[in-house]
Amino acid sequence: MKRALVPAPLRRAVLGWFDSRYISRADHRQDVKDALWEVQTLAREVTSLRAEVVELRAQVAGVKLDPARAGRWDDAHRLARETAVALDGVLQNEVLLWQAVDRATGATADIGGTAGTAGRGSGA
Repeated sequence: MKRALVPAPLRRAVLGWFDSRYISRADHRQDVKDALWEVQTLAREVTSLRAEVVELRAQVAGVKLDPARAGRWDDAHRLARETAVALDGVLQNEVLLWQAVDRATGATADIGGTAGTAGRGSGA
């Protein structure tokens, strides 16, 4: 390798360009060490999670479903669905009722002027 005299500003510019584009060996070693540490930490966490999954599977395998309790749950679920459907119908009917009231009030207002809207502020 030959050496040559290079003006200081040019040398600083070239070294700055190299520094910005390449990582030093020490930084690279530290990055590798950090990555290895994270991999080891994740491996420990995966091991503990696997052990927890095994414990949970053992707990689930030991649980027996009581037919009477399952029947009550099924009944409760059925009643909840039926209630939701019925309540939806009630709310739709209420909307239709208020739309009819608004149409009737509008028709009365067109015929009698403002007399049809006098009772709307009472909340009834």
